[in-house]
Amino acid sequence: MEVVIAPAEELARLAADAIEKLVRSKPDAVLGLATGSSPLKVYDELARRHTEDGLSFAAARAFMLDEYVGLPADHPERYRNVIEKEIASRVDFAPGAVQGPDGLADDLPTACAAYEQAIVEAGGVDLQILGIGTDGHIAFNEPGSSLASRTRIKTLTQQTREDNARFFEDDIDKVPHHCLTQGLATIMSARHLVLLATGKGKAEAVHQLTEGAVSALWPATIMQMHPHATVLVDDAAASRLQLAGYYRQTFASKPDWQGL
Repeated sequence: MEVVIAPAEELARLAADAIEKLVRSKPDAVLGLATGSSPLKVYDELARRHTEDGLSFAAARAFMLDEYVGLPADHPERYRNVIEKEIASRVDFAPGAVQGPDGLADDLPTACAAYEQAIVEAGGVDLQILGIGTDGHIAFNEPGSSLASRTRIKTLTQQTREDNARFFEDDIDKVPHHCLTQGLATIMSARHLVLLATGKGKAEAVHQLTEGAVSALWPATIMQMHPHATVLVDDAAASRLQLAGYYRQTFASKPDWQGL
């Protein structure tokens, strides 16, 4: 696992660099897209590169991590609409190239199985963007999630609903109780994981992710078992890291050609 500590704007540039390098070398790459605050600067940078530098996603595909269950199709916080607003409509993904779990399906288990199969049929995810919750969840794999889990329905914790209430007019009663989410094993099947975290509120989760024991209590710790995982954090999110000095030293001496 590589840990990079830098200002938020630099983190976004590094993540965008990795995505651009992938898409330019493999135009039909499969990307994994996350919602939440963490990837927004990355999406801004990718949209800028598309507009100013001709970075094209026309042949690429993308899969979303998760979706709320039961939100109307036109709800602004339905994750399919959030992804459309934040990145898909700002670049040139082909119609239908961005897919997400169907939180309005009549048969949710069948919809989850179909989503898993769609990822497999696409050849798997080349690069997965991730954020992390204050309780250590990635996607909506809440504490206690099976480390071998696949796409399924999950009940959101009170902490997650409180954290997400800011997107629902600060009214927790408007936050759904259930979601569909890629499982931890699904996420671990991606070839490169790139997680971004900023702010002191994420410091304990980042500490557990990188330096704690692998445990279902902190689901993101499964990333320690991945052969190509990158963790991009700012100073505040890195404030609990015991090896912060080593991480800085390692990145500062890294060859320019290596990338993330």
